[in-house]
Amino acid sequence: MSRQLIDTFWETIPPIWRQTRAQIRTVAHQRFSLTVEQFQALRRIRKGHNSVSALAEEGRLSRSQASRAVEALVRRGLVTRLTDADDRRHVHLSLTEAGEATLAAIYAETEAWLAERLQSLSAAESEQIAAALASLRRAFH
Repeated sequence: MSRQLIDTFWETIPPIWRQTRAQIRTVAHQRFSLTVEQFQALRRIRKGHNSVSALAEEGRLSRSQASRAVEALVRRGLVTRLTDADDRRHVHLSLTEAGEATLAAIYAETEAWLAERLQSLSAAESEQIAAALASLRRAFH
């Protein structure tokens, strides 16, 4: 294993991910007035974490933080609650059409931001990076 490869990894991947995450959060906050917790709740509900407990556990939040985020999203019409018919103590969360549209808009704007940064690459460089990222993904799976 090349020390240069490891150094290049640390100099490249974390800063790019920090910038990308910051962009997502900026769009979520500035355009949609979402807190980080609210955005993460939307994202996790879409991935199938459909209860306040699951959101708290997955997001390493307190149950009250997750509950406040969900309550704000419900009030804004981005999330719905559905009581389980078999166990009334369990409430399922799901995104509304507006919640899905909000996430889609945040990701679309972020993808445009990424495309803008990547446009200076040549076609050959883009192909090389795509191949290298595929190899990196294989190495970590």
